[in-house]
Amino acid sequence: MQNNKVKNHLQKKTKDGKLVSPVLPKEVKNYLIDIDGTICDDIPNEEPERMKIAKVYPDALTTLNKWYDQGHIICFFTARIESHRKITEEWLLKNGFKYHSLLMNKPRGGNYHWIDNHLVRATRYNGKFTDLIEKEVTIEVFDDEIS
Repeated sequence: MQNNKVKNHLQKKTKDGKLVSPVLPKEVKNYLIDIDGTICDDIPNEEPERMKIAKVYPDALTTLNKWYDQGHIICFFTARIESHRKITEEWLLKNGFKYHSLLMNKPRGGNYHWIDNHLVRATRYNGKFTDLIEKEVTIEVFDDEIS
């Protein structure tokens, strides 16, 4: 997908020519999306034979492919293990998902708290995939005002 606008931000350099961590334009989102229980049936790693026949959540397919077509980055981030990569890639292709990358071995169990030097937003999947809306919520942050 990397159009020139995104590619230029990924190759940013300091005045002395050193590469710096990329920062995407504000209008481009870097989506990290779970698979099991988020875009299809919730299938545990202990039953990989079910991964081939997982039922797609149609609203997830429609929404994610729309975001991809709009120029956003789609990365599936799953707790499936590396030995499930081939079956997962085949399932994504067979079911028509457009995506840029697939990260395996996400820690299992949920209750994630992501700490990063870049802005991070999180949206919990609760049964319906739609466009995102703005909402005020309470979040936990570092107390960076402590001396």
